[in-house]
This record gives sequence, structure tokens and C-alpha cells, in this order.
Amino acid sequence: MISRRVFVGRTAAAATLLAWRSSEPAASVVVRGGTVYDGTGAPPIRADVTVEGDRITRVERDLSGVEGSVIDARGLAVAPGFIDVHSHSDLELLVEPKAHSKIRQGVTTEIIGQDGGSLGPWRDGQPRDDDRPPDVTAFFRLLSDRGCAVNVSSMIGAGTVRHVVIGDSDRPASADELDRMVALVADAVRHGACGLSSGLEYVPGGFADLNELVTLAGALTGSGLPYASHIRNEDDQLLAAVEEALAVGFGAGVPVHISHLKAQGQRNWWKAQPVLEAIEAAKVGGLDATFDRYPYVAYSTGLGSLFPLWSRDGGTEAFLGRLADPGLVPRIEMAVRDKIAKLGSWDAVQITSTGSEDLAWTRGKRLGELAAARAVDPFVLLRRIIIEDENRSGMVGFGMSEANTARILTHPLGMICSDGSALATSGPLGTGSPHPRSFGTFPRVLGFYCREQRVMSLEAAVHKMSGMPASRVRLPGRGRIRPGGFADIVVFDPDMVADQATFERPLAYPVGIRHVMVNGTLVIRDEEHTGALPGRVVAPAVTP
Repeated sequence: MISRRVFVGRTAAAATLLAWRSSEPAASVVVRGGTVYDGTGAPPIRADVTVEGDRITRVERDLSGVEGSVIDARGLAVAPGFIDVHSHSDLELLVEPKAHSKIRQGVTTEIIGQDGGSLGPWRDGQPRDDDRPPDVTAFFRLLSDRGCAVNVSSMIGAGTVRHVVIGDSDRPASADELDRMVALVADAVRHGACGLSSGLEYVPGGFADLNELVTLAGALTGSGLPYASHIRNEDDQLLAAVEEALAVGFGAGVPVHISHLKAQGQRNWWKAQPVLEAIEAAKVGGLDATFDRYPYVAYSTGLGSLFPLWSRDGGTEAFLGRLADPGLVPRIEMAVRDKIAKLGSWDAVQITSTGSEDLAWTRGKRLGELAAARAVDPFVLLRRIIIEDENRSGMVGFGMSEANTARILTHPLGMICSDGSALATSGPLGTGSPHPRSFGTFPRVLGFYCREQRVMSLEAAVHKMSGMPASRVRLPGRGRIRPGGFADIVVFDPDMVADQATFERPLAYPVGIRHVMVNGTLVIRDEEHTGALPGRVVAPAVTP
């Protein structure tokens, strides 16, 4: 039995402790008991994270006295929301703002306007859908008005700018045209674009020479924003194409970011290491150089990319005209067959989508298998599909090695990207047979490459998905778990997280991404979409 004096003393101490705890400021959300990966690449810590409004307020080992709505993160990883540094969700976010296939991966910010193509500006008189905004600024306004599950930032596309000023013809820009193009780039940056992208395997971006690219990138000089390039060639001329991208950076005095770095085609796999060394050397030489890559051995693009750039000069109508010209077809066929030889076979090409429903029978099928089943030459079938679909078909090409994929993903200058879109398993964005990267990229890195293959640590992977891309495109307050930062948070199970989408069955959401918060609002709770649309248009913090 204790004395009355001791009892009274203990009771008073307990009351004091309770008073102290209750005096702590309440939080709207407390993420409790998780292992925090802060986005810097530092080792994780066991900590609680509090959120008030759209901001993280505290990150401390024990905040058990703080009241608020609790997310139980015991046994789970807590990380900054993932930033997809190379995304193609531009129009998809207007079709379905819930961004299902991205937010369910833990992606909280999308960087769109890639590969030289952005939503505007558009040429005067150019037809476009009613919902398609006339420029990047109008797109930002439209997205803000409609709401979106994820944050969005956009680059300005050099190919789009060239199309506005010059059209789709293969010719150099005049001095006056260059001035007009630079003005469009500078205007987009003033209104929140987070860099300049180029797509040098596409029309019309591929018609730009080095001088044009340096001149356009010059509009970024002093801003700290990057020139991001889908380089001119990713197979036989890979080394020269990377050197060109680096030369743009040196010439314009701007950072360079190489999109979806790869060595395509078995005869080019040996080039991966020399390319990485070239980027490292540029970094040593004073260039701020980085790159990104998705965790798959197949790429995805338009089916028309199998054809030489010269045959696509002038746009779709001119391209289809050349495919119908008996005098040009043999020359075109020779170039296409050489492209297929680099990939290995016709079965290295899988049709992902078609504009025409009459060609729905091709979706998800390998080109070689389709040709064999119809007893027709694969080139003849390919040409027929392109013509009948008016060059609207998409493809997946199996051209990279697993060893190189791991080497590129784990390199310290590399980030993780999807190069995919915000799709869904049903509705208008749940059709066709898209590349599985739109559904599985980030969980695949965490599950396959970190947990199963052990080629990199979780803290390194999280850094490549959050803090590193936030720094690359200068998004203040994003990509870190720290007080004062925006509350973009993903809570995942490191023992279970995994992609479920395959090339054969790509429309499948991942598992193990438990909760996702965007600007302090839960969009994914217990792996289910809440319907919330708290995303924002985010602008970079440019250097004065």
C-alpha cells in the first residue's frame, strides 16, 4: 500500500504529464510508427509525421501526444510522393482527372510536355478538339478549374514550337523563325514551364539542327531549368546522339537531362557503359547532366517510328503518300527491315493501340505472329496497318537488355520515370494493350529491383523517385519528408509492394501502395481511390 502523500504526488505528476501532452498542437493527420525515407537518399529513421493543411509540420521519433486523424504506418515505409519526371499524361488528365494508374503507384506529381511535344502552342487555324487548350497557360488554367488527383508541371516542347513557326517540313529555320521560336519558349517559361523538351526521332523535332537546339535552349539560360531530350538515335548512332545532347547543354549553358536512356538492339548493348562514361565526363567538365529510365526492357512509341524520318517529312498525309508510291516503297522497306534487324525479329514489335476499331484485332499481338497467321509478309502487313490506321497505331518494342536496364536504373545520375500515361483498368482510358509501365513502374522498382534483385537500396530508389527529380525541375517544397514541405506522402509495404501489369495483361494496378496523400489530402486510402482531386499546377522556382 502506498501512502497518501505518494499517491497525491504521483497523481499530480500524471496530471501534469497529461496536461503537457494535451497542450501539444493537434494535427489534421498523424502518420504514426512508420520507417521514414526522407527523399534525400539518407538511411531511413523510425518517426512519426504530422500534417496540418497541405504541409508537413513535424518529423520526430515519438509524437504520441499529438492528436489527429491517424494513419497507422507500423511495419510500413513512409516516403515523399513519387515524381514522374517523364510522363505523357497530358490529355489523359483532362479525360480522367483521378489519374488512377499513376496515383495508385504512389505518383503525386507528373512532369508532362515530354519528347518535344506539349499542349500548345498551336498553329493558327490548326484543327483541335474543343477540350484541347491553345497553349500551356490555358492548359494549366483548365486543369486547375477541373481539378486533378496529382500535381502537374509541364515542359515546353521544341517540336511543338517548331510546328507552330515552321510546320512539319525538313528545312533549317531562318533567323526570324528562330527569334519567334525563342520567344515562344521564353513565354512558356515565364508562365510556369519547367524546361524545354525535344523529340529528335519524331516529326518535326527531328528536323532541328544543333544550332536550332542550342538557340532554343538558350531561352533557359540562367533559369536553372533543364533541356530534356529524347535524343536523335537510341541504337546505331547512340553515342553521337548523346554527344549532341551534351553539346546543347554546353553551348547554351543549361542543364541537360537525357530522356529514357537506353542502348537499343542487341548489337548496341555494349554501348551502355561508354554512354554512361560520356555523361559522367560531361559532369566532371562542368555540365549539370542527368537522365531517366523506366524499369523495363521494352520501349513504347508510335508504330510509324519503325519508318525512316525522311519518309515522315511533311506530316501524316505526306508519309502516307510515300507509302503508296511504288517508286519509294523498296527504299522504305529496306530501312524498316534494318530497324527490325536491330530489334531481333518481327515478334519484337507488339501493337498496343489503333485509332481505328477495324484494326482492334491487332492490339496486344506481335507483328510476326499476326503476319504468320495471315500468311503475309510482315512488312506488307505493317504497311497496311499504317495506311489503314492513318499512322495512329502504337507499339511496344523489345530491344534492351536486363543487365543494362539495371545498370542504368542504379547509376547515381539516373532517375526513375514511367514514360507512360495516367490510364485506368476500365472506361475510356482502359482500352487497348498499353505498355505496363503506365501501371507498374514505381512499384516494380521497389519490389523487383530493390527487394528481389537487391540491385539498389530503398533509400536510393526513393531518392531517384522524389528528391532528385524535384531538384532537377526545381519544384520547391516537393520530394522530401521534412517540416514545411508539401504533404505529398506515400505509405507502402516494402515486403509486398509489386507491379501486377504485364505485357500480356497490362491493365492491372499494383499491390502494396497502401496510402497516398497529395497536398495533405488522402487520395489513396487502404489501396482504394477516395475520389479526391487535391492536385495542383506547380511551377518551378527559377534562378533570378
